[in-house]
Amino acid sequence: MNIKEFNSVVNSIEHHFNNIMNFFNNRNTNANAESFNSKIKNFRANLRGVTDIKFFLFRLQKLFA
Repeated sequence: MNIKEFNSVVNSIEHHFNNIMNFFNNRNTNANAESFNSKIKNFRANLRGVTDIKFFLFRLQKLFA
């Protein structure tokens, strides 16, 4: 039987198998990167339309370095 949704899940697991096993073997996650991305998005939302990229990067460096 060919179930489209099941095949999609199988393909996803096969594609990410090494990362999945890495978590169980070493307890490694990308939680730190996700947290940092969230902080950047929040910071960007608070600036609302600031177009000075140098200033934006300067502020990111000072806040999160």
